[in-house]
Amino acid sequence: MYLEILTPGKMVFAGEVKLVKVPGEAGSFEVMNNHAPIISCMQPGQIRVVVDDENIRNFTIDSGVVQMVSNKVIVLVETLTEN
Repeated sequence: MYLEILTPGKMVFAGEVKLVKVPGEAGSFEVMNNHAPIISCMQPGQIRVVVDDENIRNFTIDSGVVQMVSNKVIVLVETLTEN
C-alpha cells in the first residue's frame, strides 16, 4: 500500500509500506494492505511505519487525521518528530 505523511509545511514520507500503526483516539490500530476504508482522528503518540522487514520508521505526533482508501493511506499532522 502507499503511504503519505504530511505536515502543513512539507511531505515527510511518501512510498510503499507493509504496515502503518497509528495512535487512534479510541486506541492504537494498524492499517495493512486491503484494509477497509477508514478515517480517524489521532491522539498524541507514535506512528510506526514498517517499510519492509529491515526498515522501520517511528514518528512522534501531537495529533492528526488518518485516512485509508483503495490501499492509499494519508496521514495529516501539524507537528511531527522522527525518532
